[in-house]
Amino acid sequence: MAVSGPVEPGPPAAAAAPSPAPARAPAPEDLFRPISAEDEEQQPTEIESLCMNCYRNGTTRLLLTKIPFFREIIVSSFSCEHCGWNDTEIQSAGRIQDQGVRYILTVRAQEDMNREVVKTDSATTRIPELDFEIPAFSQKGVLTTVEGLISRAVSGLEQDQPARRANEKAVAERIDKFIVKLKELKQVASPFTLIIDDPSGNSFVENPHAPQKDHALVITHYNRTLQQEEMLGLQAEAPPEEKPEEEDLRNEVLQFNTNCPECNAPAQTNMKLVQIPHFKEVIIMATNCENCGHRTNEVKSGGAVEPLGTKITFHITDPLDLTRDVLKSETCSVEIPELEFELGMAILGGKFTTLEGLLKDIQELVTKNPFTLGDSSNPGQVEKLQEFSWKLDQILQGNMKAHFIMNDPAGNSYFQNVYAPEDDPQMKVEHYKRTFDQNEELGLNDMKTEGYETGLAPQR
Repeated sequence: MAVSGPVEPGPPAAAAAPSPAPARAPAPEDLFRPISAEDEEQQPTEIESLCMNCYRNGTTRLLLTKIPFFREIIVSSFSCEHCGWNDTEIQSAGRIQDQGVRYILTVRAQEDMNREVVKTDSATTRIPELDFEIPAFSQKGVLTTVEGLISRAVSGLEQDQPARRANEKAVAERIDKFIVKLKELKQVASPFTLIIDDPSGNSFVENPHAPQKDHALVITHYNRTLQQEEMLGLQAEAPPEEKPEEEDLRNEVLQFNTNCPECNAPAQTNMKLVQIPHFKEVIIMATNCENCGHRTNEVKSGGAVEPLGTKITFHITDPLDLTRDVLKSETCSVEIPELEFELGMAILGGKFTTLEGLLKDIQELVTKNPFTLGDSSNPGQVEKLQEFSWKLDQILQGNMKAHFIMNDPAGNSYFQNVYAPEDDPQMKVEHYKRTFDQNEELGLNDMKTEGYETGLAPQR
């Protein structure tokens, strides 16, 4: 069963003229401030709005804020003091991410129902056990929980039931039975699967076990299809024109204009093709914003996907080990068994840095996440994060030995071997055949590499 219409229990509010109360206009760089309970200057903007329930004036509050993993968002809340109607929603104010994201959560216990969820309006929600789907753009974006998503779906199905009972009694009875099944999911009498598929890449499902791996949650990043690009209003790029002569870019630094991901001001990105000794060519891109000072760098593989995946295991025994160069591609996952920590693919993007730099990036990613350290976090979770941060500090100071594992199905990651071309006694490099699922994530299963010139693949 699919929910094809809006699922809010009532109509949204229509914004009218702003209230005459004077408000200080913030500077452009202060519009989206990081969300913080201690920031007293971060106050919502109030707008007098028309209530579509009683057609009298209510109040809409808008808060422009910035949340990690989602860029900028706009949180809006409407309330009417006359009839008591209220409504809340969120809208993404940032850019659409480079890849879509799919969250597959197996709900086994009541605690899973309390996981925080950010669902944008472009996300599709499915529960396979009930053959239930909420299509994209049928609901507003919302910051809620797993239980809240189910409650909103129930409310959406119930709102037109009186009219159905009068006109289509048989349909109304089937929907009533289905609503009972949805409500039973809240009791978690048996496990069920919740899938959130967002082509924009801006949805999120909380991992309450962070920084440890969540075995109930599977996160997959994927390239959008042409239909999804059109649905999001993105225009597909035209194929590049063939050049008669291939340019040698190895000795040139290319520059092109872009926008800063932090303040959206015009910035410039430098790109250079670099040959790493005993490895391969990579493309290093660096962006420096003169307006806000934000700097970022990213590494892309300059070659094809390797025939075999690569797993590199390095034993950290000395502070000098932290100075080794590391190339982590976008398809590489990182694991530190001593900390029970695993960093999935696409997180942190591609990086060319040192082992120390990569560990500090991991520490900053985990310790500055407001979903795990905010007001809603529980004491046990905070203690685990503090213990994780302390152990990571011990590794960075050279007081604790640990294993650093890089697993790249595409084979495009690199760890410096100071004994090259001889073997490194502290490093173990394994090459393995990729699984079907790994090839699926890399988009290799549907890739046609033979016979594409004529459009006919050879018979096998």
